Amino acid sequence: MASAAARSWDLLQQGESETVEFKESFDEEAIESVAAFANARGGTLLVGVTDAGAVSGVQLGKETLRDWANRIAQSTRLNPRIIEARSERKSVVMVEVLESPAKPVPCRGRYFKRVGKANRQMTDDDLTRLVLDKVGITWDEMAEPRAALSDLDEERIGRFRAACNKKKRRVISADVATAVALEKLGLLKAGRPSRAAVLLFAKEPQRWYPSATVRIGRFRSESIIVDDCVVGGTVFDQIDAAMGYFREHLQTRFEFHGTPARDVVWEYPLRALREAITNAVCHRDYLDVAQTQVRWHDDRLMVINPGGLHPPLSLESLRGTHISRPRNRKLAEMLYYAGGIEQWGGGTLEIIDSCREAGLPDPEFQEKQGGLWLTLPKDRPAEDPLRTLGLTDRQIAAVLRARKNGLIANAEYQKLCGVSKRTASRELMELEAKGLLEKMGTTGKGTYYQPAGSHAPTKKTQRGHKGAKGATKGPKGATKGPSKGAGDA
Repeated sequence: MASAAARSWDLLQQGESETVEFKESFDEEAIESVAAFANARGGTLLVGVTDAGAVSGVQLGKETLRDWANRIAQSTRLNPRIIEARSERKSVVMVEVLESPAKPVPCRGRYFKRVGKANRQMTDDDLTRLVLDKVGITWDEMAEPRAALSDLDEERIGRFRAACNKKKRRVISADVATAVALEKLGLLKAGRPSRAAVLLFAKEPQRWYPSATVRIGRFRSESIIVDDCVVGGTVFDQIDAAMGYFREHLQTRFEFHGTPARDVVWEYPLRALREAITNAVCHRDYLDVAQTQVRWHDDRLMVINPGGLHPPLSLESLRGTHISRPRNRKLAEMLYYAGGIEQWGGGTLEIIDSCREAGLPDPEFQEKQGGLWLTLPKDRPAEDPLRTLGLTDRQIAAVLRARKNGLIANAEYQKLCGVSKRTASRELMELEAKGLLEKMGTTGKGTYYQPAGSHAPTKKTQRGHKGAKGATKGPKGATKGPSKGAGDA
């Protein structure tokens, strides 16, 4: 009894969470919590405790606990451990629920899952995930009934063959027909390409999976987005195009070591970024309609992967040697054969080591809003020199846009910063007075501002400048989207 009291006291101190629930009385919602715990990683229900964690106590008769056990069994077919504990001279009942090996567990014909401190009824996609896990099949191993072999790109498959043969992890003879090779790789099911095959080799993968893209947003503040592009194509295309974007936009510096040779030092290590993007597109939950997102702020870069960690992985395990439990087994296998993944389960360690070698803080891993968030912090924001001049976030964004495109017009400033024409004119004049921008032209649409000391834009540059639209070409495979989109969850 003493141990039960100590256990209940510890849980009270922890508060409600994904594995702890407080209830003042035993009711239908309490039974739903039992089922939700069983469908997750288990948990404990404390009955006789308010939502605020105060012990209210519960009246118990001789058959009360047996009655509760019968009600739980009738509704869920579960038999959790039910223990009475004493706290503050009042009775508190602990219902300890283990994770069920036979998910999903129903509760009166419905299915519940644990989301933070609350229970949520499962969607069809949630049930699909559990059923696939139960039978040992991953989503990407299943055939895509809407696709045919002719929807796959022979050239992409050929490049994959060459990469596999170069790495020698899975040699694919040139004499083997495409259909036979794909079938041996487990990418063809009864003549239909698997979902992994569609994501890896289809001519238009987004035709079947519209959200299977990477969205990159460049943020100057929480509300100002300077650049926004969506990278589509195959998984290989998305990795290459995202890295092309980083190479085009990241700042660099040169380090000399007493020889004519020099080392290029990137704002963020490219090795860490490639691992982060590869892990995201490989291990994301493709049943989730959200895109893989890259949110690049001045002091950090975040890669947000739809879907949390695949059990039994935890946030702590990512920082050490851990087993590989790919959510998409075939995608991971093919990326490994082609050299996109060097060591199963070693991607997070590669990211950590790369950041440390570059002198950056350790990356941070978080599970929130239904996804896995990887944050690469940076010690000092890139625009520190501009901040010392007392500029606002809007003015900093405008100066950086002008430096990137060669010029900025009043209309573009209005759209970029969400201000009126009058405000844009005043703030542009302030930037001119500080010697950061030079005004070109006199009045009207022919007026624009260019970075101070730069050469006048060529006619080609002026023709390519879209004024208020402010669109610039991204890497191959990228399409531009509305600036608000990169901030959408």
